[in-house]
This record gives sequence, C-alpha cells and structure tokens, in this order.
Amino acid sequence: MKPYDIEVQRLKSMKHDKGLIEVSLDALVTTRPLRDDTPGASCLRLPVDHARTLMLMLRQQFAELDKLQPRSRRSGRS
Repeated sequence: MKPYDIEVQRLKSMKHDKGLIEVSLDALVTTRPLRDDTPGASCLRLPVDHARTLMLMLRQQFAELDKLQPRSRRSGRS
C-alpha cells in the first residue's frame, strides 16, 4: 500500500446512508516517501478549526442516526 499525506483544505458537507458516513471535502493529496523508520501509513492533516467543525458534524450525524434506532437500542446496552 502506498502512503499519502492528506491535507484538508475545506470541509463541505457530511451525510449518512446505509451504514456509511460520507464527508465531502477539498483536500491536497500527495504521496509520502517511504522511510525505514516509519510504517507505511497515510497521514491526515487538518487545521484545528476544521477538526472542531468535523467533530461537530460527526456529533450531528450520530444524533440523527440515533433517532432512527428503535428506543430499545438507544440505551447503549448490548
């Protein structure tokens, strides 16, 4: 797997459908050079403002998903 650096430029929208949360965003994606000392993982970089916005958007999406669950499944018990 080829590692990438992903820099979020702008968050546009978020929606959920059939068990997936889809985030629309503008991002700069560049390949990351492989080094011996680091694992081949990709890295997501986003400004603090975008991270806070992303957190709020995720909370909203989870709240909407919880509304769709029957009351017996909302309690968090398995």
